[in-house]
Amino acid sequence: MSDAADTPLKAPAPEAPLKGSALAITALALAMGTFMQVLDTTIANVSLPTIAGNLGASTDQSTWIITSFVVANGIGVPITGWLMNRYGVVKIFVLSILGFTIASLLCGLAWNLESLVFFRVLQGGLSGPIIPGSQALMLSIFPRARRTTALAIWSITTLVAPICGPILGGYISDSWNWGWIFLINVPVGLVVAALCWGNLSARESSTARLPIDMVGLGLLVVWAGALQVMLDTGKNADWFGSTQIVILGLTAAAGFIAFLLWEWTEEHPILDLSLFRERNFTLGTIVFCVGSGVFLANMLLIPLWLQTQLGYTATWAGLVSAPTGVVAVLMTPLAARLMSRFDARWVATIAFAASAVSYFMRANLTADASFMAIAIPLMVQGISSGSFFIATISILLDGVPQSKIPAAASLSNFARIIVAGFSVSIVTTYWDRREALHQSRLADMTSSFAPAFNNALGSLQDMGLSELGAKAAVLRGMVSQAYLLASVDMFMVSAWLCLGAIVLVWLCHKARPHDAPSISD
Repeated sequence: MSDAADTPLKAPAPEAPLKGSALAITALALAMGTFMQVLDTTIANVSLPTIAGNLGASTDQSTWIITSFVVANGIGVPITGWLMNRYGVVKIFVLSILGFTIASLLCGLAWNLESLVFFRVLQGGLSGPIIPGSQALMLSIFPRARRTTALAIWSITTLVAPICGPILGGYISDSWNWGWIFLINVPVGLVVAALCWGNLSARESSTARLPIDMVGLGLLVVWAGALQVMLDTGKNADWFGSTQIVILGLTAAAGFIAFLLWEWTEEHPILDLSLFRERNFTLGTIVFCVGSGVFLANMLLIPLWLQTQLGYTATWAGLVSAPTGVVAVLMTPLAARLMSRFDARWVATIAFAASAVSYFMRANLTADASFMAIAIPLMVQGISSGSFFIATISILLDGVPQSKIPAAASLSNFARIIVAGFSVSIVTTYWDRREALHQSRLADMTSSFAPAFNNALGSLQDMGLSELGAKAAVLRGMVSQAYLLASVDMFMVSAWLCLGAIVLVWLCHKARPHDAPSISD
């Protein structure tokens, strides 16, 4: 590679921040682009039973609608750095919005599960640059002294969108055709693309002719794809009792090791692993992944439990999470103020502590829990949602040079998305396995020699049920209790993971407040 190949093709765009209405409109457009993309990670959660029924698929198969999007999106994120360096941040962001919009249209028109999953892969892959692009552009249009404000706006969209997803998805599924959960992206995407191009095209970033790491990208697709397929199909294939699962596991492990070795020695890696030399970036990315993975896993679990076991409609299953969004919106401006006055580690601690309290509260739920009993712990979760992103991002980006922020955003978001996709597969497997374990234990109490079982049958028969009907009612109650206990197990694991993340937060260095100008400014 000659030196000329690495020279910039165009001078760097002016870095002066936007002002007035241009700043407000552009920030809103960037926020809406992020909101639209993040919304699609959860909007289908409460609609899975409806989509599966309409497309003739099982509920287990329908989870591919979630994981295919998440993993394809994660694989699409790493190439973002190269694309933005080669063609410019603004251009790639706008093209990504348009590609996502077209793929959303195709998802809404899908005719079977296979076509929907394919279009979701397309949608996830094309939307890879949206989150890191919006984050980098949001920081560039605000002055350094207002970076916390920029992060607050970005945080609201990235945290409220997953919460609004189930609400909007449930209402659309119950009121209209499920396809509209994807078709609503079309007009929004066109408006966002037009506004961002109109206001930011003159501020395009510098570009350079850099080679693309095709080997690294290929290895990434192999190990991430093999691992996700293994996690999605392992439950129905008896895990490592299946030759297919063993092959997928070995492929994922070998591909991952080869990927790490290649990326560490590649001159222009698809993912800049050298960023992990920064202590804050490494630990901050870990807590970023833990918090996001636990949050998304529970956002999937709650609607499934409510609809399959408690008889909630898709709309009401979505509305349960509404308090989380309301509290998060109110909490984010407060978190931004706290960030300017206190150590970011304290704000991150508040976020994880609130999540832990929320999960411990959910662990006390019963099979006949009221709507408010379920909603109140989710309201506590809103405290975490309003402060988690702004605190963890500030910690992991601290010490990263301005020129490497797009690469750092790509790498941290890639890790977050991949972990979130894996957590969705893991939680469904864990939930079913724990349900089977609890059901087997409860079954030991339903023999003809168990007084409680005989008393329950007698009471039900006194109410007019036949002996067979009474036994069926007891079985249904036993399954419901088993799924409740499995959910409680998941909530307890989530709570302890959040408490463990607090320890990692305090192993990070104190982040410099972003509201104060840096020495180099």
